[in-house]
Amino acid sequence: MEEQDQERRNPFKELSLTGHLAELRNRIIVALIAIAAGSALSYAFIEPIFAILARPLEAVLPPGTTLIFTSYPEAFFVYLKLAIVCGVFISSPVILYEIWAFVAPGLYDHERQLVLPFVLLSSIFFVGGGLFGYFVAFPAAFKFFASFGNKYLRLLPNVSEYFSLTIHLLLGFGAAFELPVFMALLGVVGIIDAKMLRKNRRYAILVNFILAAVLTPTPDIMNQLILAVPLMLLYEISIVLVWLIGKRRAFSPVSSGDPGHPLTPPPRD
Repeated sequence: MEEQDQERRNPFKELSLTGHLAELRNRIIVALIAIAAGSALSYAFIEPIFAILARPLEAVLPPGTTLIFTSYPEAFFVYLKLAIVCGVFISSPVILYEIWAFVAPGLYDHERQLVLPFVLLSSIFFVGGGLFGYFVAFPAAFKFFASFGNKYLRLLPNVSEYFSLTIHLLLGFGAAFELPVFMALLGVVGIIDAKMLRKNRRYAILVNFILAAVLTPTPDIMNQLILAVPLMLLYEISIVLVWLIGKRRAFSPVSSGDPGHPLTPPPRD
């Protein structure tokens, strides 16, 4: 009876390596189809999207200066890359769901019930990170770069370089803002707890400043603080989420009553 209960809660073990690979392939195909659909939709409105993304730079350019391209296919490929990135943001709920659906068979029943909160929160934080980069980090970064223009140096921004930078930053900020969700997942499977996060706060501060230095395109400490401070706030949010998960687990009859459950604390001597 106990073996049947374990199989019911861990059907992941029933699949062979070939089955896992086939499942992974199917999930990737669905995610790629979602990205393709989102990219096609974005390309239909690519000029308004292009204008929105170029707005932070236009605000600091000298009068009469516009983005330039120096080869015939350059603008087309910029549009295409921009459409793909927008497709990733649009299809992020599907992508995150497929990731969760692939991992879910290895979890217990009550853990699989977190699929909707996981997908919702992951999508919100990913898009929120991109919006933070666009509205907060971009103006400060481009103002810093444009400040080097003078009577000897004239800023003529290249469209490929500009959009490569903005796309990198959008995806980087989106990924960085996934920190609370990632920490919450580690808390769900019992790898970390709130006490551990509080104990390692000093190391988290160091890592956050390193990450801010990598993601922020300017060496200005103020611009790095623009990202480092929100990352620390996200870390504190992660501590609260993991603490709530621990409290819920402590009162859960599944986790507290099953000695084989990975979230169950070891018995005291």
